[in-house]
Amino acid sequence: MKLTNKQLKYLRGEANALKPIFQVGKAGVNPNLIDQVKDALEVRELIKVSVLQNCPEDKSVVATKVSERSGAALVQVIGYTIVLYKPSKENKQIQLPQ
Repeated sequence: MKLTNKQLKYLRGEANALKPIFQVGKAGVNPNLIDQVKDALEVRELIKVSVLQNCPEDKSVVATKVSERSGAALVQVIGYTIVLYKPSKENKQIQLPQ
């Protein structure tokens, strides 16, 4: 999914108030995490994932893996926090600017 700069800026603003709902720790990116991220994206559309200090992989590698495997767009990596967006199939909550 390709987002424009205007859409990315809008999503970063929307994500500002969100708290991370998942943590990637020493287990790294595993199928269970990906399934949970997919479910959360279907409900919320925009989520934050926190990468803990004891994660064996680099935060940018984790961000790429999670976004690719869940089918979500990587909005931003700021510090150890990853912001992901995927439009819901059933109930769209976020209206992106054109």
